Amino acid sequence: MPNQDSWQLALNEYIRQGEPDRAEKSAAWQAAIGLQAVDGLKTSPYLLETAKAHIEGDIDIAGAQRRIQSYYKEQANRKAVEDGTMEADIVSARITELLGEKTFQFSPAELQSIHSRLFSGVFNHAGQFRTYNITKSEWILDGDTVIYASWESIRDTLDYDFSQEKQFSYEKISLPESIRHMAKFASGIWQIHPSREGNTRATAVFVVKYLKTFGFHVNNDVFAANSWYFRNALVRANYNNLQKGIHATSEFLEMFFENLLLGAQHELKNRYLHVGFREDAVIQSANDKISKCQNGTLDCTLEELAVLQTVIANPAITQKELAAAIGKSERTIKRRMTDLQEKGYLRREGGKRSGHWEVLVEIS
Repeated sequence: MPNQDSWQLALNEYIRQGEPDRAEKSAAWQAAIGLQAVDGLKTSPYLLETAKAHIEGDIDIAGAQRRIQSYYKEQANRKAVEDGTMEADIVSARITELLGEKTFQFSPAELQSIHSRLFSGVFNHAGQFRTYNITKSEWILDGDTVIYASWESIRDTLDYDFSQEKQFSYEKISLPESIRHMAKFASGIWQIHPSREGNTRATAVFVVKYLKTFGFHVNNDVFAANSWYFRNALVRANYNNLQKGIHATSEFLEMFFENLLLGAQHELKNRYLHVGFREDAVIQSANDKISKCQNGTLDCTLEELAVLQTVIANPAITQKELAAAIGKSERTIKRRMTDLQEKGYLRREGGKRSGHWEVLVEIS
């Protein structure tokens, strides 16, 4: 799958213009369109024009969805339906809507609801758990398949994974440990594969919304450019073939998350994930890029990094505003900022009314 298409170049212009509302909408559209690649789908030129109209404020997201629905009702040539373009257009608009919402509940029901909202009217099983076991031939596995959860255990397995994640605390663990754990959780719910189709797209939307609860402004363009890599990394995180000496590894998924959250610049090449690719070449390639991930060397937690990133964007921000921006209590923010000052990462310049915060470390 190509990493850069004309649609991405067109939407990048809105990000370069620097208007927050337009940039946020553009990033959501880029992620939504890019995610269609995980199922080999491409959007239409009409979808791009609709996205531009939404970004420019000519229509709201509901209007964008109505426009797309009307467009396909009026189509006399049904080739667009046959090659999956209609599905890609409809689901892209719905992903954009979901990514723009400020609501989220960490639960299996939320994951199921996301699938239902994305694929209602597209699949007749939208929002329903599959009722049979599945295998999928993967090119990176030379045609072999990941072992997915039995359909009979889907609900119990989801409940278990979510309960374990709820009990896990990111409060005091390092950034690399947080990334490693997040990769493990994401790959785990993907391997359960609760839905017949659209599982990766629903999982991606759920994970992005979950990550935002930590206060991050998630770099959606990483999904836009590397959605196929994301799916292949999930495959490798869940594949073992001991006879061939192949073990499940989250290394590739961790690099994706470092790019997504920390501004790392790992080279995300799908050929690196193929089981026949030389492993020492993969490791060398990853190591070559590690030095560019400055955030990974910081002695701070996910919440503390979110604070630093938000302060960089607005040095004059108050602790009350910071709490609202990150979605944490003021008490929590005060503790985090005290910790960051003690570590030498943050300091206050000036008084409460006229002063500002200064970040003393380089953040990618």
